[in-house]
Amino acid sequence: MSNPIIERIQKEIESLDTSSKDEQIGRVVTVGDGVAEIEGLVSAQMSEMVVFDESEGKTLEETIAHKDALYGLVLNLEEELVKVVVLGDTARIKEGMTARRTGKLLNIPVGDAIIGRVVNPLGDAIDGKGAIATDREMPIERIAYGVMDRDSVNTPIHTGIKAIDAMIPIGRGQRELIIGDRATGKTTIAIDTILNQRFEPKETRPICIYVAVGQKESKTARIMGELQEAGALEYTIIVSTSASDPSALQYLAPFAGAAIGEYFMEKGKDALIIYDDLSKHAVAYRQMSLLLRRPPGREAYPGDIFYLHSRLLERAAKLNEKLGGGSLTALPIIETQEGDVSAYIPTNVISITDGQIFLETDLFNKGIRPALNVGISVSRVGSSAQTKAMKKVSGKIRLELAQFRELEAFMQFSQDLDEDTKKRIESGRKYTELLKQKQHQTMPFYHQVVSLYGANGGLLDGAKVEDVKKIEEEFIGFLERDRAAIVESIRDTRAISDEVDGMLKAAITDFKVAFPAFYAA
Repeated sequence: MSNPIIERIQKEIESLDTSSKDEQIGRVVTVGDGVAEIEGLVSAQMSEMVVFDESEGKTLEETIAHKDALYGLVLNLEEELVKVVVLGDTARIKEGMTARRTGKLLNIPVGDAIIGRVVNPLGDAIDGKGAIATDREMPIERIAYGVMDRDSVNTPIHTGIKAIDAMIPIGRGQRELIIGDRATGKTTIAIDTILNQRFEPKETRPICIYVAVGQKESKTARIMGELQEAGALEYTIIVSTSASDPSALQYLAPFAGAAIGEYFMEKGKDALIIYDDLSKHAVAYRQMSLLLRRPPGREAYPGDIFYLHSRLLERAAKLNEKLGGGSLTALPIIETQEGDVSAYIPTNVISITDGQIFLETDLFNKGIRPALNVGISVSRVGSSAQTKAMKKVSGKIRLELAQFRELEAFMQFSQDLDEDTKKRIESGRKYTELLKQKQHQTMPFYHQVVSLYGANGGLLDGAKVEDVKKIEEEFIGFLERDRAAIVESIRDTRAISDEVDGMLKAAITDFKVAFPAFYAA
């Protein structure tokens, strides 16, 4: 499933006359701030790799074979020289040093052995577990699959978070943005989604890729520890760059993650990629572009910042059966300032993605976790990416919560409320309480379904708001213990048959009789 355009470019590069020393070897004119200006490489290609010759007299093959070879990436082609961003320690480069063309576009080595490992954007292992066996090189940059190569998004990726799986479903092959202010739980939602995949059967479980762009190394180490402890690292890959890494590596990190995801997608597997976060990615690209003397645009970002993220996120796809039926699902994260979704980078990414999960600081501070703003959050794939069972129970919830938020705002200005309004507010409070979830406490979809079915079917009627979570816990335990056939049927068929529907109604009635303490006046 190789890309014909990439193949043509590679063939053109391979057909170049490698015997002309004047065109293949250049000299560093100036170097600084991670950018080297090189003269003499008149036939250099955009996004081609060059290698710096730190030991004069070696052949190109000998220089590349050295384990500490220092590379650069050609990103500016000018009349007299090329500008190269250094993929490593700039201090090792001196003026007058030789730089050679490699004739290769930037690739990342990939293989099944990369699963469970932590790598940098060049594919080098940084977890201290030794080298990674690879069987293929994937281009970091490539043209996304076209419309005719894709299939419709119709299979869910369950996050394990009731509020999202019920109201903002995510499908395999979708691009769903997670957006909100700092410290509102954006990364938690992404990591919980990875953790929840352990409930999926091994044959359909997606390979998860977490891309840390300019994150603190302590945060990445903590996430790795959490995944390892939960047994999720066995199907997860971490692509890590820290805040201290050069802007070029931070810029490449999401593209490296996408290339790894495409490797598995082209093998007919499902992959899930998290970009944490694209705000830092945009800042790194701005820094790199200003150092390359590219003209700044709005907020000093280069004019192609929209194109940068669109060509990254368009690589998420659900391939058709002819191409193996694999998928790559993207969950980009964007950090806002004071909830301003109308700022430059947030609006750019919102317009590229298939919906957004908006986390609100006020809700977070009220103790509502996840702090999901139901009004702004949306999935443009909708119920196409839901199981029949979830579709049946989730229709009522969004309306209930939207009405509750409206009534809650109105309630602040009015003391006298009629009985119907009081009932709606009470119902809204119970649904809000039901949808709260603690960090890393994900729930398999069949437990979510019976929980929401119970809420819609009168399980919470007559109960206090503070007892909602306890009732949910006891009800799921009651079904698993005494009515296991209900849970097994929903898990295996992913639907609620008429027979199971009747059994659930009877189970709600029996539960209320068995646990009268929850419903005492």
